[in-house]
Amino acid sequence: MAARRDYYEVLGVGRGADSQELKSAYRRLALQYHPDRNRDDPDSAEKFKEASEAYAVLSDPEKRERYDRFGHAAVSGAGAGGFGGFDPSVFADFSDLFGDLFGFSGARERPPAGSDLVYRMEITLKDAAFGVEAPVAVSRLEACDACKGSGAERGSRPITCPACRGRGRQRISQGFLMITRPCSNCGGDGKIIEKPCRECRGEGRRRGQRKLEIRIPAGVETGSRLRLAGEGDAGLAGGPAGDLYVILTVLREEPFEREGDDLVLRLDLPFPTLALGGEVSVPTLEGEPEKLTIPAGTQAGSEIRLRGRLGRAGRGDLVIRAGVAVPEKPSAKEKELLRAYAEAIGAPIGQGKSVLEKAKKIFS
Repeated sequence: MAARRDYYEVLGVGRGADSQELKSAYRRLALQYHPDRNRDDPDSAEKFKEASEAYAVLSDPEKRERYDRFGHAAVSGAGAGGFGGFDPSVFADFSDLFGDLFGFSGARERPPAGSDLVYRMEITLKDAAFGVEAPVAVSRLEACDACKGSGAERGSRPITCPACRGRGRQRISQGFLMITRPCSNCGGDGKIIEKPCRECRGEGRRRGQRKLEIRIPAGVETGSRLRLAGEGDAGLAGGPAGDLYVILTVLREEPFEREGDDLVLRLDLPFPTLALGGEVSVPTLEGEPEKLTIPAGTQAGSEIRLRGRLGRAGRGDLVIRAGVAVPEKPSAKEKELLRAYAEAIGAPIGQGKSVLEKAKKIFS
C-alpha cells in the first residue's frame, strides 16, 4: 500500500499556514481536480479526495494539533478505508467554499432582477450641443397594482415553501459531497402562491407605460448612452428592477457639421470680401444670425473660431471655414471686370468657351 502523503505537502502550504492560507490552497486544488470538471480523469478524483481529506483535518484546530504531534495515525478516522469515513460536516464554511467555486450556496437566492431595457432616441444638433430635458414614454413590466407585486390574490399571501422551509435551496448528497441547489418545489423563491392573482396570473407584474423626463447633458454625440437606474422591468417576487439605457442619435442640421465638440460652418464668400475684408452675417444654432468680421487677405480654407460657444461646459467652438464663392453665370459687366483684374495680375483666363466646346469644334 502506498504511503500517504503529508497533508501540508498535499495542500502545498507550510506548517505555519493560517486558516486563510489553508482555505485558499484548498480552493485552488478543488477547482483544479473536482470530478465534475474532470469526468474522464480518475486521477483527478483521487487528488480531489486527497486534498479534501487534508483540508478536513488541517482546518479543524483539534485534529490539526493531533496530526502535528502524531501524524496520520492520530486522525485515521478522518480518512480511514480510503477516505470512506469522510464527513463533510467537518467544514464550518463548506457551503461558502463550494458556493464560490461551483455556484452552490446555502443562503437563499435573491429574487430575480427585472430585465434592462433599451430606448433609442433621436435629438437635434442644437439639443446635443446645449442639452435638453426630453419626455419619453417607455413600455415596461411594472409591479401589479392588484397584488402589489406579490403575485397572490387580494386577501391572500404566499406561504412558506414546506420543502425548503423558505430557504429557496435544498441540500443534496452526492457521494461524500453535500451540495445545495434551488428548491424544485418553489423554484428557489422560498414561497408558494396558493391563490394566484387574477390580474397578473401570479407573476406579480403587468405590462404598462411609464412617462419619464430625461435630462440630456450638453455635448452628447451619436452613440452616447444614458443609464437610468431602476427604470427597467420590475423584478419577480419583489426583486430589484432593471435599468433603462437611452441610446442617442444626433440628427444632422444644415448648414452645420459636427467635429468632436466643435461645430463647423462652411461659408463661401466673394473674392473681394476675402481680399479686402468686410463684415458678414453668419447663422448660429440658436437661430439668431451673428455679425462676423472677415480680415483682409483671408485665404480660402482658413478658419475663424468663435470660442466657447457650445458643447460640453462651453468648451466647443463655432468654426467658420472660409471658401470662395465663384459665380456660375457671371454677367457681361462681371466678366469685363474679371478680365481687367486678370490682366492686371497676369492671371491666365479662357476665351469664354469651355474645354468641351473647343473639343467639339476640333473633332467635328
